[in-house]
Amino acid sequence: METNIFQKTLRILLGAFMTLAGIGHLTFQRQEFLAQVPRWLPSDPTFMDFVVVSSGLVEIALGLSMLFWVKQQIKVGILLALFFVAIFPGNISQYTNGISAFGLDTDEKRLIRLFFQPVLILWALWSTGALHYLKEKRKTKS
Repeated sequence: METNIFQKTLRILLGAFMTLAGIGHLTFQRQEFLAQVPRWLPSDPTFMDFVVVSSGLVEIALGLSMLFWVKQQIKVGILLALFFVAIFPGNISQYTNGISAFGLDTDEKRLIRLFFQPVLILWALWSTGALHYLKEKRKTKS
């Protein structure tokens, strides 16, 4: 499936964003990302750091794949959308536990942040052509 220039631009932007966020997990934003580890997971600092580091490595891999693995962009878009679903409990935990990080220092800001996750999911699917692919696949099964 061929994507248009706007989709390509947004795919590249999202890939760059994901790569930078992944690097942030490993370096300059590590403490901020620790705040998003769900509180229902074990609170052992080593385990929590493992969650942050491993999710950062996944973000880097997905970000670089968005940028460079164009032949598989539909699959990458689906994987990135699934990743956004998988990390959503961290955002919910940040909200329900009133944890400040990334400038989200009020319940209102943390609540608003929750509504951006579906936007990221759609962004990943649309910019890679995966949304169109999934719609077409659904039509053929009907």
